[in-house]
Amino acid sequence: MSGRSKLQQVLENGGFAVTCEIGPPKGAAVDALREKVRFVRDYVHAANVTDCQTAVVRLSSIAAAVHLQGEGVEAVAQMTCRDRNRIAMQSDLLGAYSLGIRNLLCLTGDHQRFGNHPQARNVFDLDSVQLVDMVRAMQDEGVFQCGEPIRAGVPQFFLGAVENPFADPFEYRVLRLEKKINAGARFIQTQSVFDLERFRRFMELVRAKNLHRRCYILPGVSPVRSVRAVEYMRDRVPGITIPDQIVQRMRSAADPAQEGVEIGLELIAGLREIEGVAGIHIMAIAWEQVIPELVERAGLMRSGYPHIHKK
Repeated sequence: MSGRSKLQQVLENGGFAVTCEIGPPKGAAVDALREKVRFVRDYVHAANVTDCQTAVVRLSSIAAAVHLQGEGVEAVAQMTCRDRNRIAMQSDLLGAYSLGIRNLLCLTGDHQRFGNHPQARNVFDLDSVQLVDMVRAMQDEGVFQCGEPIRAGVPQFFLGAVENPFADPFEYRVLRLEKKINAGARFIQTQSVFDLERFRRFMELVRAKNLHRRCYILPGVSPVRSVRAVEYMRDRVPGITIPDQIVQRMRSAADPAQEGVEIGLELIAGLREIEGVAGIHIMAIAWEQVIPELVERAGLMRSGYPHIHKK
């Protein structure tokens, strides 16, 4: 049951990792999910499976992760604190590991008022920092959160968390990142980056604390294919900063989808030049078909698989 995940191996060997995000369906049928996986199969090292994102009921992230791995794509199972107490979380962690899941991303989770069951009771027994610490203790100390030993089959996930460099107060984001790293996070995926200058300032603060040497940072890249999409993200998605020049480029483009690809490629190129960036996390929401083009044109391919690029 032991062994490092492929994503962990790529990062620990000095490679430039490529991950993406796939949302499970709002039902039990998985044909569409499998089709999405086939689009990205030869272009990413691992794919995140969201855990009822935006508090909308979807197929279990753990079940979807098993389907991904059945199609040949290594999964990063997401787990939020919104819907489970620590008993259920630890039970699901054991179950996920027993099913072959080796990467785990810990999040607090969107509040249920944003989803399709606003009347539901949330849990939030733990927050994301506490969740990371609980998983770390399970792995490093072989104990449940109550202190009782795990009798057999101690899970060993490649443990990750998220951070948003664009939320305020700005300096607090690095302190929160440090808390997650201290708790045990080995890799960090960030909110979508559109404002490269602000992200550069964030990484300066990260490097000042030497945090880039204690974890692997994968900034988010979200290609957009319409003016409506970029305006929606700018106006309705909390924690995303989109410069006016990007909005104007999309508005004036003869082919907005292709312009969105070009913007994504420019962002990837800029991110690769920043010290401490260990890879990218592509969030092509309902546009998985664009991922192969982005990866190929960004120069991340070699012999049909993401190129291990030495930093």
